[in-house]
Amino acid sequence: MQNSTLLKRAALAVLFIIVVLGLLVYGLGVETIKSRQVDLIYLGQQHMYLVFWSMLFALAVGIPSGIMLSRPFARRWAEYVMQIFNVGNTLPPLAVLALAMVIIGIGDRPAIVALFLASLLPIVRNTYSGLCAVQPSLLEAANGIGMTKMQRLRQVELPAAWPVMLSGIRIATAINVGTAPLAFLIGASSYGELIFPGIYLNDFPTLILGAAATALFALILDMLLAGLGRLLSPHTAV
Repeated sequence: MQNSTLLKRAALAVLFIIVVLGLLVYGLGVETIKSRQVDLIYLGQQHMYLVFWSMLFALAVGIPSGIMLSRPFARRWAEYVMQIFNVGNTLPPLAVLALAMVIIGIGDRPAIVALFLASLLPIVRNTYSGLCAVQPSLLEAANGIGMTKMQRLRQVELPAAWPVMLSGIRIATAINVGTAPLAFLIGASSYGELIFPGIYLNDFPTLILGAAATALFALILDMLLAGLGRLLSPHTAV
């Protein structure tokens, strides 16, 4: 039954994407898309490169940090420490990109650093919140059967907190994908190479193509993460 439900949802997601692509082709014309085909593929790869590495670093830092802050000895300091991770969100994305460019230079590396900072807070906060919200009865049961702290974290706390953690990862991914086009301004390739020249030159088909590709990329990633959540937590709506 669970597999059937997942297949139905996957089929609906694919159908929705096909409909969106059809509307895009209808609105812009086949020739416009064909003329930009090479750019779409190359810039899509570059966009994915920026998102992949920045999200990987954000997960590698954010999840352990959220776990550490959720421990009883650190909870009193959690909200203060959280403000450090909030630096990528309190500053405008362009300011973060500019600071990264000044410190590191131009190209992919400062873009990855800026996207990493922008993606960090939702992962840390949702990991922290999910672990803090684990029912005390589950923790008492884990202690009652003699689990170590690491076993309790791995087998009880993280599975219970996973839906909340995944919500943070999905939010961070959406922020990351939507901010990545700005990396064009500091010399990193992304769909911003279609969006910003389209704005400057009043080339609306190119502008719409870049924006639609970015939105579609974010939509596909979000659907994949939602599917992953349902696979790992089949009894929880994600």
